[in-house]
Amino acid sequence: MTITITAFERSPDRGRGMARDMRVRWALEEAGLPYQVRLLSFAQMKQPGYLSSQPFGQIPAYEEDGLTLFESGAIILHIGDRHGGLWPADLHGRARATAWMFAALNTVEPPILEREMPKYLERDEGWYEARMPLLDARVKQRLSELSNWLGDRDWLEGDFSAGDLLMVTVLRRLTGSGLLELYPNLPPYIARAEQRPAYQRAFADQLAVFNKSEQTG
Repeated sequence: MTITITAFERSPDRGRGMARDMRVRWALEEAGLPYQVRLLSFAQMKQPGYLSSQPFGQIPAYEEDGLTLFESGAIILHIGDRHGGLWPADLHGRARATAWMFAALNTVEPPILEREMPKYLERDEGWYEARMPLLDARVKQRLSELSNWLGDRDWLEGDFSAGDLLMVTVLRRLTGSGLLELYPNLPPYIARAEQRPAYQRAFADQLAVFNKSEQTG
């Protein structure tokens, strides 16, 4: 059965690869798996039929051979376990890669999102400007810790893994903020990942969806 994932019909990220279907597209490309994409409007994402597979009405959802999954991290774990291409060969290496997946989603991403959301939802609040240095400081702490670990490595643990995939998609949310450039080894780390053929294929596919939505909108 062909793998099917869901994605925005008209992505709010304007084709920049920030939406979470990009993570799953990239993982599928790394694993060499064919897949199809079901595009959804925001209204369709809140319909009962979709909520039966994605309880929070978000993207992506994943369908394969009678299995339905939600949450990008869980989907990528499944892809790695079932199909390979995202793990080191040894069990200890796989465990370390999994730890970095959780670190990306639970340790590094939350302060980045906490910094990002006020720009869209609370910019006009009186406390916005005063709060931003605190939010920046929280992100800088995590970036400093990550940068110290990465050092002069190409990847977080030996070869590229699902841990790097998720970490890079999280870090890319800071593009244009000026924060990444404070840590000289982080922009090259992201660039190495973006140069991977699997990443480029996934990015091109999601960008094509956005460009088509602009043409037909």
